[in-house]
Amino acid sequence: MSTAHEVHLVRRPHGFPDADDFRLVERELGEPGPGEAAVVNRAFSVDPYMRGRMNDVPSYVAPFGLDEAMDGRSVGEVSAVGDGVTDLAAGDLVLGNLAWRDRGIAKAKHLQKVPDVEGVDPKAYLGVLGAPGLTAWVGLLDKASFQPGDAVFVSGAAGAVGSLVGQIAKAKGASRVVGSAGSAEKVRWLTDELGFDAAFNYRDAPVLDQLEKAMPSGLDVYFDNVGADHLEAAIDVANDHARVAACGAIAHYNDTAEDLTPGPRNLFKIVKKRLSIQGFIVTDSLDRFPPFLEEVTPWVAQGRVRFSETVVSGVDHAVEAFQGLLRGENTGKMLVTP
Repeated sequence: MSTAHEVHLVRRPHGFPDADDFRLVERELGEPGPGEAAVVNRAFSVDPYMRGRMNDVPSYVAPFGLDEAMDGRSVGEVSAVGDGVTDLAAGDLVLGNLAWRDRGIAKAKHLQKVPDVEGVDPKAYLGVLGAPGLTAWVGLLDKASFQPGDAVFVSGAAGAVGSLVGQIAKAKGASRVVGSAGSAEKVRWLTDELGFDAAFNYRDAPVLDQLEKAMPSGLDVYFDNVGADHLEAAIDVANDHARVAACGAIAHYNDTAEDLTPGPRNLFKIVKKRLSIQGFIVTDSLDRFPPFLEEVTPWVAQGRVRFSETVVSGVDHAVEAFQGLLRGENTGKMLVTP
């Protein structure tokens, strides 16, 4: 027997999630049964999409259950295996869906061994080489149909997805890459370390004013993580036949029926400019994981792609980490180390 600590959702949030919407629960874990493996987490992910799963509404993924452990991607070490498990052993590092807890038991068939690649930290498979990385790669190349010479704007560019979008665009011949972020420090990181041609703090002045200054010749691709004023500004600055990959709209995630964040007021320009806007969910493109890893893993191992992780220690601080993510307090991937 071992003691596990896990975070349960106990109330549907109304607006911004409150600490009282969650509870830290301690429970005893037995031994893994047939076909199961016990895993001690080394790190787990908190992600913006999880806010939608806290609402009990129809969506592309089932909502979190009340009074149940939250879940999401995690990397951990196998501590024991049950009968019939032959492809895993104690000591193996695995990827799974055991987030928001310090240890747990999962079906062995639902766990994947972490690739052993020199120069690549296992935590990278929760971020730059995980679903956020695939989201960036698929969204830019497949959904926005990026071509060399395109001018690219990325909102939320200092996050796990946006920071990789800009680097991929630069590596593949973008004429100009511009990002928005929420602090001067993040702006410097984008330009000084990641190679963005320009970046701006969306808190400093209206987004449209700053985007027009940063992209005087317009944009050909907009990778949208924010929605709201960012999408409106991108439509105004877009060149004819520009493409938009609509990945997320974090500006709207905590909206309530009583308090809605305004959307773009210039949608008529989609017709005038013949724009293409493609919404997408990365789980529809999981078949693209092998070519994504084949291309991007060497870039990460060689340091050609740079990334950052904001790490919060302690499963008891997972809620604070998630709240910080929604406020934009992270640079790169937000992780919790139990």
